[in-house]
Amino acid sequence: MADASVYVDHAATTPVHPTVARAMSPYLSGRFGNPSSLYRLGREAQAAIDDARDRVAAVLGCRPGEVVFTSGGTESINLALKGVAFAQQLAGVGERIVSTAVEHHAVLHTLEFLERFGFDIVRVGVDGEGRVDPAAVAAAVDERTVLVNVMLANNEVGTVQPVAAVAAALRDRAAEMGRLVPLHTDAVQAPGQLPLDVGALGVDLLSISAHKFRGPKGVGALFLRRGTPFLAQQTGGGQERARRAGTENPGGIVGMAVALELAEQQRELHVRHVRGLRDRFFERALREIPGAVRNGASDDRLANNANVRFDGVDGQSLLEALDEAGVAASSGSACTAQSWEPSHVLLAMDVDQDAAAGSLRLSFGLENSRADVDVIVELLREIVPALRAAETAVT
Repeated sequence: MADASVYVDHAATTPVHPTVARAMSPYLSGRFGNPSSLYRLGREAQAAIDDARDRVAAVLGCRPGEVVFTSGGTESINLALKGVAFAQQLAGVGERIVSTAVEHHAVLHTLEFLERFGFDIVRVGVDGEGRVDPAAVAAAVDERTVLVNVMLANNEVGTVQPVAAVAAALRDRAAEMGRLVPLHTDAVQAPGQLPLDVGALGVDLLSISAHKFRGPKGVGALFLRRGTPFLAQQTGGGQERARRAGTENPGGIVGMAVALELAEQQRELHVRHVRGLRDRFFERALREIPGAVRNGASDDRLANNANVRFDGVDGQSLLEALDEAGVAASSGSACTAQSWEPSHVLLAMDVDQDAAAGSLRLSFGLENSRADVDVIVELLREIVPALRAAETAVT
């Protein structure tokens, strides 16, 4: 299939908004200067970055100087976790990091990396809907804890974590110990769906990635609260106030700022539209397809996320069949050329391994319609029984 006729994988990436593309265009051609240069072209590029920083800060509710531009969500997460962890380790504070069992692989693999440098990683479990208990997070914090990490919204099952409540519980626990414990949240899935005010969330670090909200790929941002212990991980120049060296990407940064503004301005419209599609899909699929089960929270979930599993169905085969029919979707499983493994998120929610391997994630966008939902359900009504029959024949 060359192009999907129904694209329902907006949690993976989104098309660039036309307004964003127009805003980026001048910095890809005529205004191509290096922001560190002192001549006019360089000054124009730096002015564009400064303006973009102001715009991003306005959406996040922080100071412009607390915004660090990066190459995307993965770098922002790496920068946050490693930057704080190593700074705290060097200061002799400790080597314990508290996180959850359902984080994105950008967090999981970064924490595994830090374990090689002596850090003790505590992974707090979740309930059957994928939600962490703020009290359990606070209880895992001890005198050696240097950082707490809890994602804002899960990329697979859409469950929204009670980050503000985690922050409040963490503040109480930190007060008992007489010191501060920084809190990072992976908010990559949140723009355009959830409020991002860092003051209301109570976080010290927050990561986003432009291509998740109709901005360009290859650019992201990290909110780094002033005064948070931090050691730069990429050195070589004084860019980003020496917190992230390397020549900035003016076009990408401008595009992200415009995309973030649009996502916030259209958030209520977007949420209302995609929630209607999500609810329609759940209502039809759970009623019309035997053995269909919803994954994740029934209420506190991203408005555009519909994650469902089908008993007796292999997830890879399901995605291949949908792809052949012109539907671009995703799964709760991590797929490589060598293996197909059940989602660690579903397993952490105590979903049976075989059931977890048969999950499907749909993530809707503004361009999707009720007709798209109906097409997908009708396809699933045919595909799921056929796959079950084929599996039964093999066994």
